Amino acid sequence: MDLFKAMRIFTRIVELESFTKAADDLQMPAATATYTIKQLEARLGVRLLQRTTRHVGTTLDGQAYYQRCVRILADVEETEAGFGSSGVAPRGKLRVDLQGTLARHYVLPRLQEFFARYPDIELEIGMGDRFVDLVREGVDCVLRVGELRDSSMVGRRVATLAQATIATPAYLQRHGTPRTLDELRTQRHQAVNYYSSASGKMFPFEFLADGQEHHLLLPGRVAVSNVDAYLACCSNDLGLIQVPRYHIEPQLASGHYREVLAQWRPRPMPVSVLYPHQRQLSPRVRVFIDWLSDVMTAAA
Repeated sequence: MDLFKAMRIFTRIVELESFTKAADDLQMPAATATYTIKQLEARLGVRLLQRTTRHVGTTLDGQAYYQRCVRILADVEETEAGFGSSGVAPRGKLRVDLQGTLARHYVLPRLQEFFARYPDIELEIGMGDRFVDLVREGVDCVLRVGELRDSSMVGRRVATLAQATIATPAYLQRHGTPRTLDELRTQRHQAVNYYSSASGKMFPFEFLADGQEHHLLLPGRVAVSNVDAYLACCSNDLGLIQVPRYHIEPQLASGHYREVLAQWRPRPMPVSVLYPHQRQLSPRVRVFIDWLSDVMTAAA
């Protein structure tokens, strides 16, 4: 019995909560995964997994064994990378999820640099703004914008992005250009409002004045939960929006958008890489996070 192979199969079953999904992920027959776990449980003399028709979970012994397997497998990979006969480079598949606009603007254009440095790493990239369950979905790390609120994740801040309040010239011609926060309120400006698809919460506009944050909920005829829709509504003269400047720099330069209240810009938006607390970083995850940090630091 290949114990390390059995550990890898076991950890993927735990993380994906399914024998079938784990077998597909590891590119092996489901029967092989089932037989391997039976052998592993017989070797250890304990039951590791509880199976139902819809769910696979760990027993108490299984959860303790899972935590040790994660550490052992990461240690083995790191040892091979650092003490191989020829200094084996990090290798294997890496699953990451990147916020879409950051990926398109900063990460994807420079991927060739990463592969040139680490030719034995294969990347599987998801893109979006949705919540990702890193453990259940088998994702190694995610790149996200905003303040960190999930205590089950370890966060490493890699950049901060300047933000701007913008509108189209046609909108400002109809509604006037606000020069103070009071004018923003009294001139009855319209906003394209942005809400969380997870909670339904509307995000207020933020302004930083004299070191103090001011939050304003502005009236608006449309609210969206997607960045592309947010920009499209603004482009069609429906109201003010707040976005990171990198996303609209060319349109600001061309005059398609105009910035307002530049002296009271929102607080810069943090960008962070997140990974699970319980997962010890493998060499391939560590080098990707370091590279991602360099990319974002250089660009911000």
